[in-house]
Amino acid sequence: MADRSGLKLVGFIFATVTLAVMLATGMVVKGYADGAYSFDGAAIASR
Repeated sequence: MADRSGLKLVGFIFATVTLAVMLATGMVVKGYADGAYSFDGAAIASR
């Protein structure tokens, strides 16, 4: 069975990755809300 220090390390790694993904997602959503990115459905539909 794993010891507590190993589980704390794994938990810290997962928490860090989760926080990074949440931050990146928030920045992309904010960019879409501010109009920095444009979604062009016609370009995707023409593929």
